[in-house]
Amino acid sequence: MNAARHILTVLVFVSVAFYGSFVKAQQKAKYNVLFIAVDDLNTDLGAYGNTFVKSPNIDRLARRGVKFDRAYTQFPLCSPSRSSLLTGQRPDVTKIYELRTHFRQNLPDIVTLPQLFKNNKYYSARVGKIYHYGVPGQIGTDGLDDPISWDHKVNPKGRDKTEEALVKNLTPDRGLGSALAWRATEGTDEEQTDGMVATEAIKLLGAHKDEPFFLAVGFYRPHSPYVAPQKYFDQYPLANIPLPKEIPGDLDDIPEAAIFTKPPHWGLDEAQRREALRAYYATISFMDAQVGRVLDALDKLKLTDKTIIVLWSDHGYNVGQHGQWMKQSLFENSARVPLIISAPGQSKGKSSGRTVELVDIYPTLAELCGLDPGQKLQGESLAPLLKNPVARWTKPAYTQVRRGQIFGRSVRTERFRYTEWDGGKAGVELYDHEKDPNEFTNLAKDTNYVITVGELSALLKKGYPITASVAP
Repeated sequence: MNAARHILTVLVFVSVAFYGSFVKAQQKAKYNVLFIAVDDLNTDLGAYGNTFVKSPNIDRLARRGVKFDRAYTQFPLCSPSRSSLLTGQRPDVTKIYELRTHFRQNLPDIVTLPQLFKNNKYYSARVGKIYHYGVPGQIGTDGLDDPISWDHKVNPKGRDKTEEALVKNLTPDRGLGSALAWRATEGTDEEQTDGMVATEAIKLLGAHKDEPFFLAVGFYRPHSPYVAPQKYFDQYPLANIPLPKEIPGDLDDIPEAAIFTKPPHWGLDEAQRREALRAYYATISFMDAQVGRVLDALDKLKLTDKTIIVLWSDHGYNVGQHGQWMKQSLFENSARVPLIISAPGQSKGKSSGRTVELVDIYPTLAELCGLDPGQKLQGESLAPLLKNPVARWTKPAYTQVRRGQIFGRSVRTERFRYTEWDGGKAGVELYDHEKDPNEFTNLAKDTNYVITVGELSALLKKGYPITASVAP
């Protein structure tokens, strides 16, 4: 009897020890998430082939993971895009098409991406801009934040905000947040809002390195006004700034509804455009340096091998293509975004040419971390492309904007972009990116492309069904 009890005691002890080891192993296997959002960043980056722009830290992140060469926003405007990405729902479900309405007015019970991690015992924190708030007006505030998503939040405010009156506005009829405006400042990186974002993120990494975390780090630049320390402007001599290629009569075959910047370039001459573009590039390099500080901290804390890093921008940014500036257009430079994902055990230093969307990020992170969203998501997990970036993939990408009461809706395949304005009543566009990457020739009325137009029109309608519910 004593021997039997002894054996039973040993078995219980072994079982408890095994279970404890199993639990520890499971806890150890939990991946952290470093979720880096950049405001108004296009693909003018070294990793994406723009060798003029200095972005060494984003470039090294690309060498650590998979760079998506054809990634697209669902709506090239801040709040609609971020609301879509963070809820995993397209804009026609969130019903967010402007900058004032909070998505919870329309989807009160939706579980957001950071909220999913918080609900699964991750430490969830935000530094800077993740949900929408106006730049520069609401820097230092909560803006349209979603408090239920976070355990902790930080809203830095630096010299760029407190010295806002010193900014030079090249388009004075436009408010600073939507103007071609800039300033080269005195002082250090750490005195700027983005420098403070990096500093606070580094503090949180150190404080929570021993528990699973979802840390969202939201940088404000290169959003206008383009403010950065002088040394970043010095990297870009004004005379060397290359302006995008333009051709005579470029706008002749483009529907009126497609044009956001009126008149072209808002009337700025070439010298002024170089001034604006220099400032935009300087703020990219400044922001890139802050990304580098955060990546260095992750390495120093030995967290890199157990952390998924996602870097994304809410939309692209026109810098003079077709005479257009900023966002709110369906041209490639406005719809296309940088998207880099570095994950343990996945491909490193690879590029994927598949068409993917920001709405795909939510299901990707849920799958990589083994979390059940508990609701229907409208994106598709990119996990197969992280393993094999050239894997078969047939999903196109959809982007839309609103002009007053009409919508422009666009579908992007690996070869074509097709766009209808007001269901085609206000114009149609078709661009063959294999032959015309600058979108100079609208082929929508070319009889050689009748079949292509029909196929893409059907594909476009398939991507915009009438959606009444997001219930599972």
